[in-house]
Amino acid sequence: MTQFPVGGASGVSRRPIQIGDRAARVLASELARHGGPKTGLLVGAAAGSATLAAAIDALLPDDRLTVVSGSTGAAAALREHVERQGRWVTDRTRVVESLAEAEPADVVILAEPLSGGADEARGVLADLTKLVTSGGVLTVVVPATRLPSGAADEVERQAALYGVGSDLVLRNVPPVRVHRLRHTPAHHAAAHNLLPALRPSSVPLTRGMNIDSNGVAAAGIALGLAALAKAARPKSKLWLVPALAAAPVAAFFRDPQRDVPDDASAVVAASDGKVLGVERMHDKRFGDMEFLRIAVFLSVLDVHVNRAPVAGKVVDYFVEDGGYAAAMKPEAEHNVAAYTLLETAHGPVAVVQRTGLIARRIVQRAPVGSLLAKGERFGLIRFGSRTDVYLPADKAAPAVAPGDRVVGGSTVIATWL
Repeated sequence: MTQFPVGGASGVSRRPIQIGDRAARVLASELARHGGPKTGLLVGAAAGSATLAAAIDALLPDDRLTVVSGSTGAAAALREHVERQGRWVTDRTRVVESLAEAEPADVVILAEPLSGGADEARGVLADLTKLVTSGGVLTVVVPATRLPSGAADEVERQAALYGVGSDLVLRNVPPVRVHRLRHTPAHHAAAHNLLPALRPSSVPLTRGMNIDSNGVAAAGIALGLAALAKAARPKSKLWLVPALAAAPVAAFFRDPQRDVPDDASAVVAASDGKVLGVERMHDKRFGDMEFLRIAVFLSVLDVHVNRAPVAGKVVDYFVEDGGYAAAMKPEAEHNVAAYTLLETAHGPVAVVQRTGLIARRIVQRAPVGSLLAKGERFGLIRFGSRTDVYLPADKAAPAVAPGDRVVGGSTVIATWL
């Protein structure tokens, strides 16, 4: 069995890579989003590390966390650190000296960045995978810059085959990429016990307002153009055009926090906007069954982040080519559209992100196999357009009508019967 001493095991990075608070929260995000009761296994965390703190913060009263050290000395320091956290933490946290003493857990976290050769990485992942319960998740971190050794390539290969998502964390020195791997399928019912995941793509500005990383990039480009224009023509006021455009461009990508209804029968809006239509229909893409479709138009002033209307498992995703007609017109039925199909307890549910006259870019961040909590961010449409939610017609009743305004993740658009 592979050992994992902090900062120096075979397969564990010896490079000076620090896991900061933001990266640690992402690394522990699968543990934090499980509503419990759950079990966690943290491998390679040092006493006082940000990753250990994030894992402890994720614990609920019925949860249990096992922390694996790499040596007797490290184990003693970890036990002392855990004991200083108080009785509540010590009752739920156990420190062991090796993986041989650990039991399988719902979420397994490798706290040290993975490097070394591809063969070493494969061995480390194989040992950790044995300790993941059926349907559970293994979370690992690699440097964002590819290593010549091939460890990052090996992790990305496994993520492509079995993964449930990867996140780039730029707010770390150096930047890292967090991969969540699942080697056995998860049942869609598990999504009902999840909270919306922490997404590094949503950058916090205030307690209640975030901005999508696309907005940060767009604003940065605008400010960069302003700086270039100022340098090229110091006496010209031309630089004011991109400089003044930075704020409204960033505002297009605002991502406010939302309160998701606790009611299990509630289906929430997938986006902000105005309800265009509520109708029963068939769609050949989803077979012969009848659906209740609720279409919502997003103007350029609406929030463009898309959220899961229900809890479920992503079982398919595809994009159909088409035109770019105005989203409120009938011709928009044939626009470019991205289809995300969810498996749920009530049957198949589809969320369709449609382009429009201005919107030409669809972002979808939920790979096939991933579980989405109700109200969880999963993508966005740049600069507006339309989202359609398809629900089994015999299982859902509409709660909105054409012309109603809805708020993504909060407004109830339908209820399960």
